[in-house]
Amino acid sequence: MNNFLNKHQLPKQYLVDAEQVFSDLVFRIEKLTTENKRTIFVGINGCQGSGKSTLADYLVCKLNEKKIKAISCSLDDFYLSATKRSMLAKTIHPLLKTRGVPGTHNTALLEQTMANFTKQKVNWKLSKFNKVDDNPHDENLWPIIKDRKQVVIIEGWCWGIPAQPKGSLTTPVNKLEETYDPSRKWRDYVNQQLNDNYQHLFAQMELTVMLKAPSFDCVYQWRLEQEQKLSKTTQTSVMNESDIAQFILYFQRLTEHALTVLPQQADFLFELDKNRQIIRTLIK
Repeated sequence: MNNFLNKHQLPKQYLVDAEQVFSDLVFRIEKLTTENKRTIFVGINGCQGSGKSTLADYLVCKLNEKKIKAISCSLDDFYLSATKRSMLAKTIHPLLKTRGVPGTHNTALLEQTMANFTKQKVNWKLSKFNKVDDNPHDENLWPIIKDRKQVVIIEGWCWGIPAQPKGSLTTPVNKLEETYDPSRKWRDYVNQQLNDNYQHLFAQMELTVMLKAPSFDCVYQWRLEQEQKLSKTTQTSVMNESDIAQFILYFQRLTEHALTVLPQQADFLFELDKNRQIIRTLIK
């Protein structure tokens, strides 16, 4: 577990706390693998900076310790290239140039990836995205899946979110939508993409997990902390405070929608305080 702690820049106390908080989740996944011969998919939802990738990696480490072959994937690794997003910006709406919302992911590649795991294929490459360059890594740098996986954990900020009712799209939720999407064409496109190209992927999850923030207000500080961690691992410049404040506006609508609808749908709900400490756990 030392590699895990170093990767996420965490104190040893994290492992003590995680053992207590996530033991039921680990047990449930382990039980599913003994009851089923097929690949088990687990989905993790949480706003930016909530700890999704940390939890996903922790679960993989714990499952591997139990001789269960597990791997984690991030929805972030399936963003379209900057060139393809620029084409969407020209043909559909300028806001689609910025990665993040449904419609800016390569869902066809993600669907094929999930099919590869389901079929337990070996010797194929798993997509990786470079957020600093805002483009997928060169395919030569993609890791090779060399063995069959029993558990695949997929995490993403909008993972598992249902599309919004069309009536909910009328009123802008922030200045970004008010200024740059007065006709709501961007909102409509994102919502339609979420409905048409994501829901069948979400439906493949055997378990759904949510890390629930107190409110969207926490996202700025949590996203800032992410950038500060990233700055320690790269020599390339990262987003400054102003950039982050603007960037998170793209995520506000669906993040707030998730905070409203997903707690009732999640199999495991972990409620966080503003310091990302888990203050309550609900299990179905």
